[in-house]
Amino acid sequence: MTHEDLVQLKENLKLLRLKEIQQIFEAEAERATRENSSYIEYLARLVQAEVERKTDASIDRKIQMARFPRQCTLESFDFNFQPSINAREVRELAQTLSFITRKENVIFMGPPGVGKTHLAIALGIKACIARYRVLFMTCADLVDYLYAGMADMSVAAKLESLARLHLLIIDEIGYMPVDKQEANLFFQLVSRRYEHGSIIITTNLPFDQWDTVFGDEVISSAIIDRLVHHCHIFQITGNSYRMKDRLKPKKGVAGSRLN
Repeated sequence: MTHEDLVQLKENLKLLRLKEIQQIFEAEAERATRENSSYIEYLARLVQAEVERKTDASIDRKIQMARFPRQCTLESFDFNFQPSINAREVRELAQTLSFITRKENVIFMGPPGVGKTHLAIALGIKACIARYRVLFMTCADLVDYLYAGMADMSVAAKLESLARLHLLIIDEIGYMPVDKQEANLFFQLVSRRYEHGSIIITTNLPFDQWDTVFGDEVISSAIIDRLVHHCHIFQITGNSYRMKDRLKPKKGVAGSRLN
C-alpha cells in the first residue's frame, strides 16, 4: 500500500466515523501477518473492536441521559450491614432485569441512610447497560417538572415522554408533601405507566402514611394500588450507612458495654 493509499484509507475511516478501526487497523494488520491470520479473521477483529467501542459509547450516553446523581453498583453495596434485605432477590432483579420486561415495579422502603437510593441507582445502571431507557428523578423534582407543564400547556407531552421510558426511578417519596394538583399529576403518571412500564420507588414512609404526602387518602390509595399490584417490595430496617463508622466498637471499649 502506498503512502497516498494509506492516507486515503484513514480519511475514509474518519468520514465513516469508524474511530476504533482507524486507530487499530495498522497494528492489527501487523498482528495478522505475525499470526498468519486470514483476511476474514483480520476483518472480524476490526469490526468487533468497533462494535465494542460503539456499545460502550451508547451505554455511557444512556447513563448520562438517566441523570443519576452518582454512580452506584450492587458490588459496592454492603449487604452484610443490611441483613434485612433479601440480597439474592435484589441480585436476581439486577441480573435478569425481568421486572422490566414484565412491567413490574420495585419499592425500597426504610428510614434515611439505609441504602435505598444506592440500590435504585444500581438497578438503573444495570438497565442502562442492557440498553433500556431510564430516568432518575426525585419526587420533588418530578412533580415540579410536571406542574411547570401546566403553565406552558406541555404537561400532556411530558406525561407521554415519561410513559415511554422503560424504567422510571422516583427517589425520596415522603420527604416533602405535594399539593392536590401535583398529587393528581403524579397519579396520572403512575396510571399511564401501570402495566406499561416499570417504576422504582424509594420512600421513608410506610404505605399507611402516604396520605401525608399526597394530601388525600383516596388518591394515595389509588397510587399505591397501581404501584403494588405487580411489585417487589423491600422493607429495610437496618442502621444508616452514614452512622456505620460510629457504630464500630472503639478501641479499649468492652464489647459488653455495647450490648
